[in-house]
Amino acid sequence: MATKKYYYAVGRRKTTTAICHLTKGKWNILVKKGDEYIKIEDYFAWVGSQDLLKDALFPFTILWNTTRKMFDATLHVNGGGLRGYAESIRLALSRALVEFNADYRLTLKPYSLLKRDPRKKERKKPGLKGARKSPQWSKR
Repeated sequence: MATKKYYYAVGRRKTTTAICHLTKGKWNILVKKGDEYIKIEDYFAWVGSQDLLKDALFPFTILWNTTRKMFDATLHVNGGGLRGYAESIRLALSRALVEFNADYRLTLKPYSLLKRDPRKKERKKPGLKGARKSPQWSKR
């Protein structure tokens, strides 16, 4: 039995991790939700999330002429929220495309798609009200 060759990549953002398995196919991008796989359009199918969907699929938008609907992707996403999901999916897809063809690196790099965004929520410190806010100082 012949197995499909796939290209594997991991993308992270905030506390979210996305694992991508990219294969040759007919533009079938699935995200694992619970025990089942659903299309990425349905995964981001709530009001105002079209921007998140475009953001997640941005690497394919840039490489549209060369990758025109020739890939399938299976994504496992966990942790964080929807914005983190979209940005970690974007990084995972970009890295998988570069693994497929190293020439794509020159196209994707100017858009900062191969760089992990390191910003995270700062932790709360002891004695403070939040990460940085301190109690009001009184002279007496």
